[in-house]
Amino acid sequence: MKPLVIDASIAIKWFIPECGSIGAIKLLNRSIQLFAPDIIRPEVANTLWKLHTRKMLTVDEASRIIENLLSSPIEVCSSDALMAPAFEIAVATRRTVYDSLYVALAIERNAVLMTADQRLANALKNTGFSRFVRILR
Repeated sequence: MKPLVIDASIAIKWFIPECGSIGAIKLLNRSIQLFAPDIIRPEVANTLWKLHTRKMLTVDEASRIIENLLSSPIEVCSSDALMAPAFEIAVATRRTVYDSLYVALAIERNAVLMTADQRLANALKNTGFSRFVRILR
């Protein structure tokens, strides 16, 4: 299997039980390379913050999840070299630069972006980028 770029919608499912968590966890158990741009860390931390503000996580629980994320088997890549192609993808698809960084990394690594973000997958469906994106089932 090709290497996978995973986004925050996948990574959060490793730690927070929700629809799709089992499939996301299976990605950890396979011997495939996992990549993500460096924005994955603040995106996951922001999701944890939101869950904390809704009283769904304690600070200690969120801190443990952050520690586990930092030691996960994701090869984290700098966004710097991805910025220009991500901007072009964002303009072409009307998606955020944040989302487009994941797509740009998938293209750069000849990988597939695995996401649980149905809106992102739908937005790229009829574009030249669709072959780089798969929705978690």
